[in-house]
Amino acid sequence: MGNVNIKINGMDISAPEGSTILEAARLANIEIPTLCFLKEINEIGACRMCVVEVKGARSLVTACVYPINEGMEVYTNTPKLIEARKKNLQLLLSNHEKKCLSCVRSGNCELQRLCREYGVEDEDYYQGEKQKFELDTSAPHMIRDNNKCILCRRCVATCEKVQGIGVIGANERGFNTFIGSAFNMDLAETSCVSCGQCIAVCPTGALYEKDDTEKVFEAIADPEKYVVVQAAPAVRAALGEEFGYPIGTDVQGKLAASLRRLGFDKVFDTNFSADLTIMEEANEFIERVKNGGKLPLITSCSPGWVKYCEHYFPDMTENLSSCKSPQQMFGAIAKSYYAEKIGVDKEKMFVVSVMPCTAKKFEVGRPEMDANGVADVDVALTTRELAKMIERAGIKFRDLPDEEFDMPLGLGSGAAVIFGATGGVMEAALRTAVEKLTGEELKSLDFTDVRGTEGIKEASYSVAGLNVKVAVASGLKNAKELLTKVKNGEADYQFIEIMGCPGGCVNGGGQPRQPGYVRNTVDIRAKRASVLYNLDKTNTIRKSHENPAIIELYETYLKEPGSHRAHELLHTTYTKRVVNKETL
Repeated sequence: MGNVNIKINGMDISAPEGSTILEAARLANIEIPTLCFLKEINEIGACRMCVVEVKGARSLVTACVYPINEGMEVYTNTPKLIEARKKNLQLLLSNHEKKCLSCVRSGNCELQRLCREYGVEDEDYYQGEKQKFELDTSAPHMIRDNNKCILCRRCVATCEKVQGIGVIGANERGFNTFIGSAFNMDLAETSCVSCGQCIAVCPTGALYEKDDTEKVFEAIADPEKYVVVQAAPAVRAALGEEFGYPIGTDVQGKLAASLRRLGFDKVFDTNFSADLTIMEEANEFIERVKNGGKLPLITSCSPGWVKYCEHYFPDMTENLSSCKSPQQMFGAIAKSYYAEKIGVDKEKMFVVSVMPCTAKKFEVGRPEMDANGVADVDVALTTRELAKMIERAGIKFRDLPDEEFDMPLGLGSGAAVIFGATGGVMEAALRTAVEKLTGEELKSLDFTDVRGTEGIKEASYSVAGLNVKVAVASGLKNAKELLTKVKNGEADYQFIEIMGCPGGCVNGGGQPRQPGYVRNTVDIRAKRASVLYNLDKTNTIRKSHENPAIIELYETYLKEPGSHRAHELLHTTYTKRVVNKETL
């Protein structure tokens, strides 16, 4: 395929044949504004913000879908275009609830930014009928506010094309159009899996997670409660973005320091329980391989994936590892082993988790997650919620010294930290399972075949005379493709890792939002994942079974992986759910 020569604003540009005007402009470092556009996901030209002038064309054209051709002359910033875009913004605002001061997206809203750039003021330019919607607060993880929806359909495209679920879409037509579930069902009535990917791509305040920060502030202020916090691996790879750091900045030390200044009694690391998960999961894999158990074993760390499996592949819930996620394992150990160790009543211990994931809010409420007769975890916060707490508390994040997590539940291996990237759980498990099966020390700990942001990855390893075939999938549409092959007998694996979000937890629905331009031009997943792999590389402990805190836990409390006590605290069961007929 050759290149096509065009002119943009009088400049000679050469772009690959088949490119759109938008793509050609970006090659020349010219940014054309967009609201609805997401590369390869939502290329529909609906918002009309990317209109440009093409010499000889009878009308303005949308740059995101209009292909270039040889000799084309394009103008991207004429007075006519500025007026057209400004008028379009005014029309959007005429049916938009403009409560910007109290909006969760104020200061980080793509609509607000464009209005500021084009000089659009708050007053209504076009008076008339306005729609009024009730908030949908039915789901455990998020709120939908259609009063702030601009019908860009990013959420719809992401739910359908990326996650393969499609529980939301455009209802009604014309002025009455709104985004919602079939037959206007509450989101909680559908087979939504709480992944939050729709929240991540929304350009306005129409979608946002349920705010649990007040619950945490109240718990910290309660003298009767002993409040501990755990932070997931992926949080340290993204939290800095909320405070002006470049994508891909490691803020682990400042994360620990900020949590301590918020007033938590102890600041721990989910890496500890990620190592614990590997101990139990590797043992489970070995037991299934040796004793003819159900294979392939499929990981259970991602609550969005687990709920998807329960809805869409209920017959494969028996393949799921019975291990709880690291979040829940941490809570179970904190309210048993650790509570006993420090002499605190389990009823008085309040466990908070900071996660890159909105589905964790659903997971903490599952009835199976109460190993001690109390909830394993009391509140799950997103990375965004933690940033909000830090700002509200007046903590100067960038000025904080780097600090360490508290011990013993703050010690994690390099194997644990890579849990946040797709393929990380698989690699961590292999480091332990291979050594346990062979009785020999691995010469290389890097299983690079399962690394990378590809949606599906496959590899095979010769281990103790066995040919172990593994697969990794991230994003639920990819999971569907992989599992369909397994069900149809087209693929044969012994071990599968699945993450609900594309790229893994680093790209979770609770991570800092990035505008469409960044999402379309930067590999956010790879940059955040590089933080975790660097932390693994520099860690003096790179195998879960060599974590001294984990070794002590088993020696003094759990006895061994898969023990009776370990099963009581660290393992769970699943529910075969139905898919609403209306969402098929």
